[in-house]
Amino acid sequence: AMASGALVGAAGLAGLYALSKLLPARAKKSNELDELEKANLDLFKSAIGTETVDTKNFIIAKAPGRVNLIGEHVDYNMGFVMPIAIDRATTIVGSKSSTVSEEADFIIAVPNFENPGGPPTVLKWKRADFFENSRPVQWHNYVRGVVALIQELKSIKIPNFHISILGNVPQGGGLSSSASLEVATATFIEKLCGIELGMVAKAELCQKVEHTWCDVPCGIMDQFASVFGKAGHALLIDCKSITHKAIPMTDPNFSILIVNSNTKHALVDGAYKKRKSACDSAADKLNVQSLREISAEELESKHKAAGLTPLELRRARHVVNEIERTEEASRALRCNDYELMGKLMIQSHESLRDLYEVSCEELDYLVKFALECKGVYGARMTGAGFGGSIVALVETKGMQAAINHIDSQYTKATGKSATFISSPPSEGASAKVVEMN
Repeated sequence: AMASGALVGAAGLAGLYALSKLLPARAKKSNELDELEKANLDLFKSAIGTETVDTKNFIIAKAPGRVNLIGEHVDYNMGFVMPIAIDRATTIVGSKSSTVSEEADFIIAVPNFENPGGPPTVLKWKRADFFENSRPVQWHNYVRGVVALIQELKSIKIPNFHISILGNVPQGGGLSSSASLEVATATFIEKLCGIELGMVAKAELCQKVEHTWCDVPCGIMDQFASVFGKAGHALLIDCKSITHKAIPMTDPNFSILIVNSNTKHALVDGAYKKRKSACDSAADKLNVQSLREISAEELESKHKAAGLTPLELRRARHVVNEIERTEEASRALRCNDYELMGKLMIQSHESLRDLYEVSCEELDYLVKFALECKGVYGARMTGAGFGGSIVALVETKGMQAAINHIDSQYTKATGKSATFISSPPSEGASAKVVEMN
């Protein structure tokens, strides 16, 4: 069921996001299709065609990526995180298949990974193969895992379907293209089957897919942000109670700038698991359920007696202070105190660099060059680290000058080129039914 040359793991997501450079995000009325949705409909028509599907009930689902403003590497420590959903998304279009085919029950079309602009890649599965939790992990594990877990959770038989997938969330930039793919899939299946998972349950199911079908022991933040995103608001998410508060971010004088280093260091997956186990070990020794349960002061007074190793202490110091910083940052945003918000972002970066050791030279350069610009209040690496992106809080009127400075300095320092996205806080996942003509 594999197309030749489809890439292993998340790397294979790259093709789905091949259009990320071409598609400006524009707000539309909800019944109008945006450029990405239109491009995906064209992909469906050219790759699969409309003869084999129910064209009266054609579904368009989309789910956004996210950027985390502050609260990094604390979601799996049950702390607070504060992401926004961004105006880049994964779209899924398709419908129930209306014909019985000998060769395929499920069909998924995606853009051509190997040869962008070439003929789309079309994958076909019989039902038994589609629901098999196979290894090595490939990009379609994210899709098939969601479908399988919904089928199991709801005790229903999911009908055969044909879909195409297209996104403009940059892949490998730390903006959760994988969560947006999972949440878009879940949202598509809800419409296809006329069911509602419930928003929290949908985020949790997609997180479980990462754990069980993709071997990534992630926290809940990425899926939650993709489900619950709210235009004009950041989300302060409590990863222990799995609840959130929407924090207004509507001041037009300030913008969020995301700068992708276009670097991905190979150690990210192993390093992530190592960080998580150091935190779990520290929590065990401190006799708490998670590092969320202990304050910065308590950590300083108890770590010796608890026997934390120097490494565990560094990791725990980052986590407990980052949780406190994130709560403080939510208060700063509420009061429009951008100066304090910026300071907290800078402290977060220093902690991720020095205590948690998940930054890298490219991210440190981007933060340094961002902070050299007038009107940049704060900047930090965002996402898992070892590459990916930084996020900066920038005065809107200084945005272009900041981009120009960061762009030229980064290339001078590293020989690489950065890419820039400015996104307002955006809406979470949605789906609609249209009639195909």
